[in-house]
Amino acid sequence: MKLEEVLACLYDLQDAEVVRYKEKKFGAISHNSLGIYHKDLRVIAKEIGRNNDLALQLFDSGIYEARLLCSKIFNPKDLTAELMETWVITFENWEICDSFCMGLFAKSELAIDKIQNWTKREAEFEKRAGFAIMAAYCMADKKAANVVFETFLPIIKREANDDRLYVRKAVNWALRSIGKRNIDLNLKAIQLAHEIVNLDSKASKWIGKDAIRKLELDTVNILDYPRAIYRPL
Repeated sequence: MKLEEVLACLYDLQDAEVVRYKEKKFGAISHNSLGIYHKDLRVIAKEIGRNNDLALQLFDSGIYEARLLCSKIFNPKDLTAELMETWVITFENWEICDSFCMGLFAKSELAIDKIQNWTKREAEFEKRAGFAIMAAYCMADKKAANVVFETFLPIIKREANDDRLYVRKAVNWALRSIGKRNIDLNLKAIQLAHEIVNLDSKASKWIGKDAIRKLELDTVNILDYPRAIYRPL
């Protein structure tokens, strides 16, 4: 498909009510938005397939949903540090941040480097991006050894005092994702959650308590990645 065809398709799906609903219900405030749900963008993305050139054109269009679509059709193997930096500074809400981080950045060879770098950023959604990649990396790389995720734990503790809504939620998300990767990491994540509760901030107490509650549930779905390495109790 050509850019003009994709944009025409997006305009056919536009719905101002969806824009208002996403702002009111989910706090996803965006500029130049047409109002299209992810499920509809996924259908278009599946029809297009991987297409880096088209993805770049879609992003450069400045249309919010076109940028979301970019995150679904760009090949993670072709990401560069420069391109990731160009995109991350444009993130204006959690939706587009998470779409790029979960579907694209976490699958890149640059994922760990961006986790280490972006989690130290000051801008809210750049910092969230670091933790969103961290959370998604728990599923994106099923073969990574526990030591990789153990290096993430000090980062989580370091940033657990950030009280901004979309940062603390991402920190909590990352901690819970690590705790669901396998039994050993579950124990380490719970241990860290108890340490975080004792930090002197409302954010850290919420992050720690919520993680403990959810990781200690009898129904928690603890995976077993990497299957050949983890140590069962």
